[in-house]
Amino acid sequence: MAALHGWLLYNSHLQTEKFLDYLAWFKERAEKRGLMVDAVANTQLLAQFDTFSPPLNASKDFPAAYPPDFIHAADKDLILLRQLEQLGIRSYNSSRAIGICDDKRLMHEKLTQFDLPQPKTICAPMIYPGMPLTDRSHLTRIASLLGFPLIVKEAFGSFGQQVYLVRSEKELADKAEELAGKPHLYQQFISESSGEDRRLNVIGGKVAAAMRRTSANDFRANVSSGGETKQYEPTNDEKKLAVAAAKACGTDFAGVDLLKTTKGSVVCEVNSNPHIRSIYECTGIDVAEPMLDWIEATLTVKGSKS
Repeated sequence: MAALHGWLLYNSHLQTEKFLDYLAWFKERAEKRGLMVDAVANTQLLAQFDTFSPPLNASKDFPAAYPPDFIHAADKDLILLRQLEQLGIRSYNSSRAIGICDDKRLMHEKLTQFDLPQPKTICAPMIYPGMPLTDRSHLTRIASLLGFPLIVKEAFGSFGQQVYLVRSEKELADKAEELAGKPHLYQQFISESSGEDRRLNVIGGKVAAAMRRTSANDFRANVSSGGETKQYEPTNDEKKLAVAAAKACGTDFAGVDLLKTTKGSVVCEVNSNPHIRSIYECTGIDVAEPMLDWIEATLTVKGSKS
């Protein structure tokens, strides 16, 4: 069987240590098992819409062979990813799954459709960008439904950023005014999980690794916000919930964050692009390996390289 050839699609504007580390890590693990993987920046391929032209315009110095057998999307350039998928190239994760997870409103909508437990969540009414918050009547209802303190989240955000704890009506009004024109949501604060969550990495419908994250100084437990990690053995119910949440969002790979409540665990978020170093340093489990196992297994089943 010929060696599989893939693209590792990344955002060329994210040249931070965290993202460069992910690219090098995944590429090294792939090549060790005989897969050919080229790192491809989203600026090297332009999605174009023209009846008489191909859907992609590649730079003159484009470094990769075309077409690849698969794409590992380490980015969220959904328009470009959809163009590639329309050419019949399999993407891990798919543009649809990444789009659902990237927009927390869509993610919670999917969790609801599959009857999965989650904190009570309310979407902010839409305000067009650049327009001020002129009607605050909904904020009174939100405060009544959720109580204080409550969580405000921007719909698009990562690493625990763009997440705020609001303790009063004034803080709620101020935050709503600050976020006017930005998609956001309001969420029940789970006090018993303040500064604590469980991250379960789900790959191909199975939990590959898990860690408990805690913070003594912040209501968020994210490592990027100063949280500490400890290897964690999830219960069977937690495993089932994480797998179901990943499936509801259509992911091949996901980092599913669970919160503990007095009535059991609830899904906080499903992340389609979880980084792998922190869970490796915590657990010693290199989740890039089962990710690559899943890619090879699913492409073989499809018969693309038989």
